[in-house]
Amino acid sequence: MQGDASTVGLPLERVMRIAEFRAGLRGFMHSSEQIARRWQLTPQRYSLLLAIKGAPDGSERLSFTEISRRLLLSRNTVTELCQRAEEAGLIRREPSAQDHRVTYLRLTAEGERRLTGAVLENDLLRRDLDKMFRQLSASLSAAAGRS
Repeated sequence: MQGDASTVGLPLERVMRIAEFRAGLRGFMHSSEQIARRWQLTPQRYSLLLAIKGAPDGSERLSFTEISRRLLLSRNTVTELCQRAEEAGLIRREPSAQDHRVTYLRLTAEGERRLTGAVLENDLLRRDLDKMFRQLSASLSAAAGRS
């Protein structure tokens, strides 16, 4: 055990800010999940569609391995999640032109429609999250400067 806050001199204000941020983040996640459900997406499928559409290279496609890394899920879990999303008509497979061993996943028109609806509804929530990140960052920087 690493010790409690009183033994390491952790400022109470810092702990309160982190607790506030985590509560806000959980509220954001809860609201975001409710919005996803209104668009007939489970929270897991919503995360999957976001990951694929938001591919870091801008290609709007990801391999199973990349999805596993981005969502922090096992390869088996990703395979099952993608299979069910494919059966629901939300994603489709696309073979790699460079490596026949790699299969990419891309959103279908229905996946795009549902994701777009959920993302647009989430815009206000996202602004709130951005504000929370800025506040936490400023608070942690100030607390670190005082330590």
